[in-house]
Amino acid sequence: MSEVTFKGQPISVNGQFPAVGAVAPAFQLVGADLSDVALSSYAGKRKVLNIFPSVDTGVCATSVRRFNELAGKLEHTVVLCISADLPFAQARFCGAEGLDQVTNLSLMRGRQFLNDYGVAIASGPLAGLAARAVLVLDEHDKVLHAELVSEIGHEPNYDAALKVLA
Repeated sequence: MSEVTFKGQPISVNGQFPAVGAVAPAFQLVGADLSDVALSSYAGKRKVLNIFPSVDTGVCATSVRRFNELAGKLEHTVVLCISADLPFAQARFCGAEGLDQVTNLSLMRGRQFLNDYGVAIASGPLAGLAARAVLVLDEHDKVLHAELVSEIGHEPNYDAALKVLA
């Protein structure tokens, strides 16, 4: 269990957040077309996992926009934006914003991801959602960068995440 803050108040986060050097756990989430999408679907590519509570909040939306902007500069890399939002809401947001360099994945049928990745908010007003985190995986799902953002209302460190892909 980890602890982060939301608006300065401590909240508990369940599960084991993957450490740098570890192999990321397999997962199955829901894609834009409501299909099941596994981590193995991106075998052979580097992956940036942008994990957050909901695209309907300002900081979460900013992180999707920022990673979309940066994603076009990354070779052999996919940016996966993972939240509790339904695929319809994710698609509506990205469509309205013209964001086409990121792939949205929903926790709709993949709730085990929250514990497996150590981002399950267990207390406070956001209980049941994902804490803000960024993981960067290599082509073999080895963790190159891991950031569980200490304050949910803050943006992740984009530069640190992408530096490991240079």
